Amino acid sequence: MSFKKSWLAVPAVLALTLTACSGGAGSADQSGASAAPAGDVVAGDPIRTNGSEPQHPLLPGLTSETGGGKVLDATGAGLVYYDAKGETHNELAESIESSDNVNWTIKVKEGKKFSDGTEIKAKNFVEAWVLIGAQKQDQVFFFEPVKGYDDAGENHDLTQGIKLVDDYTFTVELKQPEADFPARLGYSTFQPLADASLADLDAAGENPIASGPYMLAEGGWEHNVAIKLVPNPHYDGDRVAKNAGLTIQIYNDMDAAYNDLQGGNLDVLDAIPTSAFDTFQSEFEGRSVIQGAAVFQSFAIPQKGHFAGEEGKLRRQAISMAINRDELVKALFNDTRKPAKDFTSPVVAGYNDAIPGNEVLSFNPEKAKELWAQADAMTPFSGKFEIAFNGDGGHKDWVDAVTNMLRNNLGIEAEGKSYPDFKSFRNDIKERRIETAFRTGWQGDYPSKFNFLGPLYATNASSNDTDYSNEEFDNLLTKAAGSASLDEANKILDEAQQILLKDLPVIPTWYGGASAAWSESVDNVVINWKSVPEYHNITRK
Repeated sequence: MSFKKSWLAVPAVLALTLTACSGGAGSADQSGASAAPAGDVVAGDPIRTNGSEPQHPLLPGLTSETGGGKVLDATGAGLVYYDAKGETHNELAESIESSDNVNWTIKVKEGKKFSDGTEIKAKNFVEAWVLIGAQKQDQVFFFEPVKGYDDAGENHDLTQGIKLVDDYTFTVELKQPEADFPARLGYSTFQPLADASLADLDAAGENPIASGPYMLAEGGWEHNVAIKLVPNPHYDGDRVAKNAGLTIQIYNDMDAAYNDLQGGNLDVLDAIPTSAFDTFQSEFEGRSVIQGAAVFQSFAIPQKGHFAGEEGKLRRQAISMAINRDELVKALFNDTRKPAKDFTSPVVAGYNDAIPGNEVLSFNPEKAKELWAQADAMTPFSGKFEIAFNGDGGHKDWVDAVTNMLRNNLGIEAEGKSYPDFKSFRNDIKERRIETAFRTGWQGDYPSKFNFLGPLYATNASSNDTDYSNEEFDNLLTKAAGSASLDEANKILDEAQQILLKDLPVIPTWYGGASAAWSESVDNVVINWKSVPEYHNITRK
């Protein structure tokens, strides 16, 4: 079983994302220039927010982190969309029906158009999805349930399971019954591509033809500086933009972004820096929020050397129990985070904070020393333990705090290792060049416990950055996906999490939360279930 994600380029201080991911997802680690000074804001000015440079071209099959995901969520429409609470609603779909949860018939609404004026038809979904499989694009793993997906990864012929019926109808055949299949289809990977985009993917990746509420302005992507979006005049769905556009300003320093918000040069900031946690709510009284979000934070340890086999399992458990999560979230995040009790998120249905075995996530320095000594009896530990992180994302404080706890509680040499930016950090992880532990994060693609587990820990999942593999875990994922009810699926997923709690392919740290603030010049700011502002609803005063 394989999957992929929206890896979070998310700052540790972020209220959010989350991504593909890791994703994770993710709202993202920032890189680029500070916002230029703004003049007097008028009603016709676009909404100005923070963001990060997308790692890949802006194509649904390639976008697996929140820098690009923020753009595709704004410029793209799916068969369904998720409202601020995570509820699913039809968007481009007239209907999605099945009598057996295996064979699905999908009807597309007639008369919907892309930003180039061409009609959105069933073929625009079929050809986009089949292309992702044929080219083995990064996000192909989201099509794992579809007939024709090759579990060995050699040849994904999705034409076996995805078939065009007529201009507005297509069918999807799955490998097994999966009742929640329609709920997944609001994720950006499942967006349609216009005929012109399919004919020229390079052009589409730089300037996507939009199906959603916004489209790129002419020359709108100024790399490492800003991405400028304007309303799509052809979009007539539920998410019509109520403003003059959206400018996503790219920052390399979240304190600089916060300063711009204070100075009126930014309208919405969804990533409050650590330095402002104690003061931002009072400074932006009535214009700030702290709330839960579908974001999970952790750090991964490649399973090699001292961290392979039984020795590695003992060391990962020792490291986990040497970390005082309660102290960290209080001291660093002013209790705007919650210590992790599992591998999912408290905001998704079926969350369980009492899974057997999760005591490994509780601070117990005595037990940690004992486990580390057991591992040393196998092979004495040598060298330095490092946690790599992207220096442009605000992670240094928590990495320093965690490594200090490891030095004090395990008596080992430990420190952080900073990368200059998110892109170089993720590239080393993706190419398996990284030799140290490294920070990870996940922002939900769709509101489901399964989405926090399958894409990251299933064998050969492309967001499985430690190459973790456990056949029993994989079998439980498959069993859960085919369950007759959500309650049944969630119980099976908790069984799967018991395996993760023993093996610890990553060390869970805390659940992310939404920490955001906005200027006096905007109104109707709502932060959604995955900690991203509902930009289309924001208005100027």
